[in-house]
Amino acid sequence: MRIDEFIKTRKGLFFSLEVTPPDRGRSITEIFDVIDVLEKFNPGFINVTYHQPHISYKMENGRKVRDVYRKKPGTVGICAAIQSRYGIDAVPHLLCGGMDKWEIEDTLIDLHYLGFDNVFALRGDPSFGTTHFIPKEDGYGHASELVSHISRMNKGTYMDPELESGIKTNFCIGVAAYPEKHIEALSMDSDIENLKKKVDAGADFIVTQMCFDAEIYINFVERLKKEGINIPVIPGIRPLTISKQIESIPSMFGVSVPDALKKAMADALTKEAEFEAGTEFIAGLCRKLIEKGAPGIHLFTMGKGKSAKALLERLK
Repeated sequence: MRIDEFIKTRKGLFFSLEVTPPDRGRSITEIFDVIDVLEKFNPGFINVTYHQPHISYKMENGRKVRDVYRKKPGTVGICAAIQSRYGIDAVPHLLCGGMDKWEIEDTLIDLHYLGFDNVFALRGDPSFGTTHFIPKEDGYGHASELVSHISRMNKGTYMDPELESGIKTNFCIGVAAYPEKHIEALSMDSDIENLKKKVDAGADFIVTQMCFDAEIYINFVERLKKEGINIPVIPGIRPLTISKQIESIPSMFGVSVPDALKKAMADALTKEAEFEAGTEFIAGLCRKLIEKGAPGIHLFTMGKGKSAKALLERLK
């Protein structure tokens, strides 16, 4: 089912998950182990992240050779396996990074043939070892361009100029948003302007970057409404159960951590107390988000099912 239709027709609140493919050479059971723990809570859908390749160059026989290595392959296969094994809608991430327009379209055709109704469109981070995003030659530099490409396919328009009318796909398109501004954005205004471009290009729902303050999410949604952005905005939530996570998250993801959460974790004297304090704080955050009208909760599991399970048990 399309995610926008699911949100409209659902009965009661929902939560969704985000999982990451295992490293190359490891087993898909790492994904299944997480979902097995959380399946009983009836996730509405499961996002599966996509990772562009690491690109490096080396000299061979006096000439520069491009070396491409993808650390976490398997997004499409994992999505197919999830839908087959659990009957839960899987949403593959699709990046601008690492692919040109034809490769992007070929991937979308594969997803259409496999029966996927949803796709999550992202620009992607800069390639490993670089500080600025550089699109592949004849690729896209902005997620809004990727959204436009998917929207054109939904209307039957493909890259082939000789194809006058192709079969219409029916992808529901999800995009990311940043309640505290994307780390590369010059200002909040410019970041919301970029989000508006994605929505105008055809985005159907939004999942936010992780947020640890309900007021930040609430104020963000209100601001989006004033800008004419009225599609569902699902808050992204990451369970925090280890104090050292608080130290790394702000710089890695460009988000703030409330002093109350810092204090609760700092006051914990044992690992068990840390786990309890973090779980209770995030549960309170989720309750407030739900009270203020969030359509659901999107959990970034980071490959760990224990903390997500503890949070969901508290919320039910």
